[in-house]
Amino acid sequence: MTQNSQDTAIPQRATVVVVGGGINGISVFRDLALQGVDVVLLEQSDFCSGASAALSRMVHGGLRYLENGEFRLVRQSLQERDFLLRNAPHYVFPLPTLVPIFDTFQGSLASLKRFIGLGRGPSRRSAVMIKIGLTLYDWLSRKSRTMPAHEFVSRRKLRDMAPALSPNAKFGAIYYDAWVKYPERLGIEMILDTQQSCPNARAYSYVAVEDVNGADIHWRDRLTGETGTITPDLVVNATGAWVDFTNLALAGGQENDTPRFVRGTKGSHLMIRNDQLAKALGDQMVYYENADGRICIAFNYLGVSLVGSTDILIDDPELARCEATEKDYMLSALRFVFPDIKVAEKDIVHVFTGVRPLPVSDADATGRISRDHSHREQEANEKRNFPVISLIGGKWTTFRVFGEEIADVVLKRLGRKRNCRTVNIKIGGGRDFPMSESDLDDWISAELIDLEIDRPTLERFAERYGSRARDVARFCQSGADKPLAAAQTYSQREIEFLVRNEKARSLSDILLRRTAIGLEGRITQNLIEEIGKLMSDILGWSASELDHHKQLLRDELGKKHSIV
Repeated sequence: MTQNSQDTAIPQRATVVVVGGGINGISVFRDLALQGVDVVLLEQSDFCSGASAALSRMVHGGLRYLENGEFRLVRQSLQERDFLLRNAPHYVFPLPTLVPIFDTFQGSLASLKRFIGLGRGPSRRSAVMIKIGLTLYDWLSRKSRTMPAHEFVSRRKLRDMAPALSPNAKFGAIYYDAWVKYPERLGIEMILDTQQSCPNARAYSYVAVEDVNGADIHWRDRLTGETGTITPDLVVNATGAWVDFTNLALAGGQENDTPRFVRGTKGSHLMIRNDQLAKALGDQMVYYENADGRICIAFNYLGVSLVGSTDILIDDPELARCEATEKDYMLSALRFVFPDIKVAEKDIVHVFTGVRPLPVSDADATGRISRDHSHREQEANEKRNFPVISLIGGKWTTFRVFGEEIADVVLKRLGRKRNCRTVNIKIGGGRDFPMSESDLDDWISAELIDLEIDRPTLERFAERYGSRARDVARFCQSGADKPLAAAQTYSQREIEFLVRNEKARSLSDILLRRTAIGLEGRITQNLIEEIGKLMSDILGWSASELDHHKQLLRDELGKKHSIV
């Protein structure tokens, strides 16, 4: 494989073309393929590289959404959370969450006003309203519950649990949601699973939709410049915050023919390396209000502390980046809840920003805009010979059910019946992977019998790849291998496995999505040179192509992650 090729050539014909390879597009792609539909996925960048890579790493029901009366969304999200805990046990785990509470009754009236649609903007939440919310949360998850119900704790117990919290917190609440370790990897595993079980399903990265002419979509490979056409019966537009831009391209640039469906809000996060903060957070997430009533989160994640997030209207997702004012806001919120912990600018080792593809709304505050998902159907017209189904909104947690709902819409249009559901299908390394620490220890011991690899290395592979650790281990032991000089917890053969088997086509694919090196704040110039040399040897890049990829990486790191 070289940079000038994908796994296979893009076909000229497909029943369904899914445009957009974020988590929702991948879910639609998977569901349709499993029903036997001839489906092609086109993504203009890497898979799960937009908002699907910029989530808060939470898999949750959306406790805050109860304030907007979105009970159906919360119930559905809690159910999907529990499905993911079962289907992706290698990447999705329970997350104990601590809510510091500052007021007993104050703020109750404002919360009630928001609930009935009369409130404007965020406000502080009282213990009474938090208790009601958590009780509802438990009740909505009663049928699929896999974790304990919530509990309130006294000021004294709160001090024992989190002594660094603001002394102004009167008491606290503890409830459980979940977190996802490697969301981008979960997306690529779904693609690999789908292509393995459905040979007619094909997914392509770095392929942009340029134009449409009658029956044909014109595409361009953004890395090679190669162009071509594909003729679909139907298109699913799953480009998230880019939905309206994609529809404009599918309308041949005719703005009058493209109604606006999406209004994005920007969410930025900080990755912080600070020993005091890490110690204060421990093994739980702190779900807290800033002084203005906006919700923020902080928890330890892969050796650093994740802090987020913002919620700012933005019209062009290409302009999304974490601004200095956002950093100041999140650090200020952190000081509000942890007043004695000093976090300096130098402690921020990585930032990331995504754009939530929310529906167009006249809500007076971003927090009032629904986080539920929906779709719009546009019929064929004079410019294009095929209908377009556009996905709007959607939480990361609900990707499976959203994909199923859209697949049902497509199947109805095609006159086909559903063959199966994805509700109980394990994902990637979640297959045959143990659900508990004790079972994991036994699993590793059993696997070591047939592998020429030491236990710490297999444990590390299991942490990163779940049951696919066996494949990675066999590949690594099948040739000469050694640790990377600039990132010694990874080896040369391990990186080669990812490049050869996981559709990696650029340096950022490896450093930011197939591995967690970027999120951990460990990208260095030496590492870029080392990974670049490895990928050049594997993909056959010329010296000029390698230089081009280095520049692409530098541009992405500077624009999206504040790394220069």
